[in-house]
Amino acid sequence: MHKSPALRRYNATVLGLSLAYMGTLFGVVALFRSHPPTGPLAYLLAVLPALPLLGVFLVWGRYLRDEPDEYIRTMNVRQTLIATVFMLCATTIWGFVESFGLAPHLPAYSAGVLWFAGLMLGGCLNIAAVRAGAA
Repeated sequence: MHKSPALRRYNATVLGLSLAYMGTLFGVVALFRSHPPTGPLAYLLAVLPALPLLGVFLVWGRYLRDEPDEYIRTMNVRQTLIATVFMLCATTIWGFVESFGLAPHLPAYSAGVLWFAGLMLGGCLNIAAVRAGAA
């Protein structure tokens, strides 16, 4: 399997960001349940779990920039486009269905969750394309 220095750096950074996300999410949820903060502190704490996820998005962009293998980079860009289209289509459709009162409200961070799911879908489609000889 292809393991460029860019991919190794991406994996290590995402691991650290994932641990930071879990720690901040569990910590902030516990704090809001036991001693709910108020005012500006509440907003600051509510934003904390999002920061590691923003880091993952930025690190993915850095990986795409730094990946030396053009074929791997192209397949990953394709995967990213699939993820983005999937997320945009799903959130647009859901938004209209929700606006007519036919679906419950979803939190805005669902867009990020859908993008990560789309990234997985894009990876599966890349594998299928390679196996079919279309990539």
